Parts: sequence; structure tokens; C-alpha cells
Amino acid sequence: MKPYLSAIVLMGITLMSSTTTAAEAIASQQCEQPKVIFFDVNETLLDLGNVADSVTHALDGRDDLVESWFTTMLHYSLVSNAIGDYHHFSDIGVAALQLVAQQHHIALTQAEAKQAIAVPFGNLQPHQDVISGLKRFQDMGIKLVTLTNSSDAGIKSQLLNAKLTPYFDDSLTVQTLQIFKPDLRVYQWALKEMDVDAPQSMLVAAHAWDIAGAAKAGMQTAFIQRPGKHQLPLFGQADYTATDLITLAAQVCATTPPSLTTLDKHVDN
Repeated sequence: MKPYLSAIVLMGITLMSSTTTAAEAIASQQCEQPKVIFFDVNETLLDLGNVADSVTHALDGRDDLVESWFTTMLHYSLVSNAIGDYHHFSDIGVAALQLVAQQHHIALTQAEAKQAIAVPFGNLQPHQDVISGLKRFQDMGIKLVTLTNSSDAGIKSQLLNAKLTPYFDDSLTVQTLQIFKPDLRVYQWALKEMDVDAPQSMLVAAHAWDIAGAAKAGMQTAFIQRPGKHQLPLFGQADYTATDLITLAAQVCATTPPSLTTLDKHVDN
């Protein structure tokens, strides 16, 4: 081999080795992390099992109608967005329960519907993984914030009752904007409130529609696959998928890939 070709080959091997070493060094370091994590609350953090039981009882034991009630509630929250006629999420939930009852010829007064929803929603407990998972995120130095479709008073009561208040730095609800998630304005407002850029934030939720909205707003996303919850292929997959917060915390800490920009800077130096 001619001397100049040998030099080029050697230079290429050296550069390749240097790049590989740099990549390995970065990969072994602590992963890149979001500065702020926004959490959906109902179903994501709090177990709605007692709500499902109460709604089933109100609907004459028809547990097959619980999903219909929840879907109807979400549907009319989007109708509220579309026509600019805001109502508290809990009020939409009551009206949705009455509607489902009427559709299936079940007698249910407004007072009974309100009782069926208000009582169990006021006594929700966190899933077993939640407190340990939140503590792990806290240990990483990440700011934790709730972002929900609930009212200000509602989320305050829920977090207090579930003993989750100490784990959050702030709590945001759509009551301020009077627009429900997954409207992009909600996520954009939340980012502004927390003074964080979208790529440096993350939304954690057990709902594919919430994940889709946050992703469209440019945020990192994490889907918590609670029982019966799945992602919609049409909108792509979340950046992270985990069955619980403990697993997610480990993923965020250990498996976030370094960016190409970071790698380039490392190699250049």
C-alpha cells in the first residue's frame, strides 16, 4: 500500500475509534433528562376503580357502560372547546352520566348522578407505584407539575386526600384557560407557566389523546400503560412506554439516547 493511502486509512481508523469511544463515553454517562415533567392525574396517578364501581351502581349494575360514560365525558369536553362554552370537567361528567343513563333507559336524576361521581372522585388513592416513582424523579432534581382537566379546587383536594401534595412543585389545571386538553394551547400555556422549552419537558399520561396533544406541542412524552390502556397507532408511539412510574423513572435515567449535537461537540473537543 502506498504511504499516503496508509496514512488515510490510519487516520480513518483513528477517527472511527475516537468517535466510537466518545459515543460509548456519553452513553455511559447519566442520560439527558427533562427539566420539568407534567403529569396527568386521573388514571395516570390515581386509581379510578372506586369511580367505576360507583358509576356501575348508578347505571343499574351495567359495568359495560363505564367506558361509554368516560368516552362521552371526553367527547363533550372537546365539544366545549369547539363551541367555546366551558363547564367544569366534573359537571360534564355528571351530564355525561345522565346522558348514558337516558340512552339505556335507566332512571337517574341529576342529584343521583352528581352523588355517583363526586363522592368517589373525592376519595381516590394513588396506584401502588406512584409514590416510589415520584420520589425517584425528585431524586433526579426534576421539577414535577400536575396538568389536568380538573378544576383548581378539585385537583387540590385530590392530591391532598391521596397524600401526593408534597411530591409536586406546582399544579396547573385547565380552569385558568377554560380550554380542555388535548388542545395545543393548554400545553403551550403550561410550558410558558413553567418557563421551560418544549423539548426540555415531558408529559406523563395513561391516555393516548393526551400523549398526542403533548407530542404535537413538541414535548417529550411517556405513556403509562395502565390496565386496558393502549396507544393509537395513527399518532405514533410515545417517547417512553412503561407499565408504572418506577419503570419509567429508570428509563428516563438510563436509556435516553444522547443527541447527535452532544456527540459532535464531544468528538470535536
